[in-house]
Amino acid sequence: MHASPNDAPVTRAACADPGGDVGPGGDPGRELAFRRSLRASRARRATAALRRRRTLRGRRSLLGAAAGLVVLSAGAFASGGGESSTNGLSKQTIKSAQRALGVKADGAIGPQTRRATRSFQRRNKLEVDGVLGPQTLKALGVAGRKRSGQSAESGAPAILKRIAQCESGGDPTAISADGRYRGKYQFSRKTWRTVGGKGDPAVAPEAEQDLRAARLLRRSGTTPWPNCA
Repeated sequence: MHASPNDAPVTRAACADPGGDVGPGGDPGRELAFRRSLRASRARRATAALRRRRTLRGRRSLLGAAAGLVVLSAGAFASGGGESSTNGLSKQTIKSAQRALGVKADGAIGPQTRRATRSFQRRNKLEVDGVLGPQTLKALGVAGRKRSGQSAESGAPAILKRIAQCESGGDPTAISADGRYRGKYQFSRKTWRTVGGKGDPAVAPEAEQDLRAARLLRRSGTTPWPNCA
């Protein structure tokens, strides 16, 4: 008797559900593990992408804040905190004050001028703010007054004029009776050298004597002239 095609032996492979979704290897357990791993991988990628976006936003925020600080700093510099600030003073007034302070007379109020101003204010018991205000200018003898003559050009403040008048009668060639003190401000040779002078103070130009005296005043106040300040 011939076997009918419908009578073919049934095998285990034929029993498998051809439409079943059993995943790799045909094992439902492995399929479940595969799907869980896939979801976890996707979640990790999404978390990493979110972290990168947050990092980029944070960096942009920091850059924006830094740019804002630069703008604010520039504004503060321009409004009076910078080296070129003049506090509303004329360039000539600033130069006169700088000469009196014994610093470079460039007409700009920079760090060196402010330091010298604070030092002068401290020695003369003024408000120590580093600003060439009315009281400081008055003490320096350059408070808006026009000057004439060589002493004025060298920037000798009013207080030095008083000292010179007391010490020597304003005579740049004056020499004390014992020969120890010399010139308009009666420098000793040792003191003269400490403020940059060379040779005999009494033969130096009057403008140089004014300059050296201004430096001594800036450094030591009126202490070197206890009887004439």
